[in-house]
Amino acid sequence: MPGKSRSVVQLQDHKTAFALAKRRQAEVLLQSRLFNARERLMGGDYEAWKAQVHDRKIQDATEKGKHETIGAEMRQNDRIACILEERQKRDRQTLQKAITDFRQTFQKPESRREFDLSNPLAIKKDTRPSILVEVQKNSISGMQKFMGEDLGFKERKKAQQEQNREWTLEHQHLWNNALADHRLAEDIFTKSRLEFDQTAMDLQKLELATRRAVCAVVKDFNKNQILEAVERRRLERKQEEEDNVTEISNTLQSDFPSETSHRLGQGRRWTKEQLEEIWLIQKQQVHEKQRLQEEEKQRDFDWDRQRVQAARVNILLERKQQRQNRELRRDMDNKNLNLAQEHKNLNDYLNEEVYRNCPSEQYFTQFNTTSK
Repeated sequence: MPGKSRSVVQLQDHKTAFALAKRRQAEVLLQSRLFNARERLMGGDYEAWKAQVHDRKIQDATEKGKHETIGAEMRQNDRIACILEERQKRDRQTLQKAITDFRQTFQKPESRREFDLSNPLAIKKDTRPSILVEVQKNSISGMQKFMGEDLGFKERKKAQQEQNREWTLEHQHLWNNALADHRLAEDIFTKSRLEFDQTAMDLQKLELATRRAVCAVVKDFNKNQILEAVERRRLERKQEEEDNVTEISNTLQSDFPSETSHRLGQGRRWTKEQLEEIWLIQKQQVHEKQRLQEEEKQRDFDWDRQRVQAARVNILLERKQQRQNRELRRDMDNKNLNLAQEHKNLNDYLNEEVYRNCPSEQYFTQFNTTSK
């Protein structure tokens, strides 16, 4: 046929062009790595290493927060144990001292009723009848003392009354001192308990602040990871769609489809019906590929939504645990207040009802009033 001859594009030409483009792209990527001093010297994926370092820092911060929380709880428990041990030791010493003072004050040998019968110094301390006033009135030839006479009755009675009065005053003085010491101990105990409660509240606030900080860091990290993953998948999907559109456009605009021409033979001319059938099949393939991409996109979206829901559930559980801890602390404070009030009411009852009767002067005048 005369005129300008038309060149025929063969399947081998498409393969050669695709291989050439692929080699050029590999060459461009290799040049970008070689011309980058950091990647050329380190010989690795710097972005992946950077992400791993960031993840490691987040993990270290989380572990550090956990260790600090555990250390604060251990210090609190040690402080409580030391306070309780010191309180028990102080109570034992106070009780032992009170017992010793009581024995030395109220249980002396000379204060017993039968001490006069076994006093080794009774004869030495006995007063001779000759020095009494009543005996001095007797004549020299008269008898000094008859059997059964009690010449020092008045002086002894007066001395006994004076001794009983001194004992009562001493007993009242000791009782007032013991009551003052008891009130002082109660005040010290109340102050120590309030300080302990304040320390526990401060430690609890520190623990809550640490947990909030750790949750905020983890939440921001998860959010950034999700956003980065979504953006990366969006860019990859966009690039893939652009490549697919370019490939589909080149394939549809070409008069010689590669797979069909290879299957039916090279150099064959296609009819219009055959080309329409090929284009229809290629469109169905494109639609099928788009459907698969949409399903994959939906799966990725569902997976991201599940991760966000899991993070939200963890935050809700953490808040619930914090509320339970606050309620437990509130109940414990209420119980402590009730115990303190009951203890105070008992002390008031003892001081106002049980120990309110103090001996007066009239109480001591009722003794030794008769001969019996």
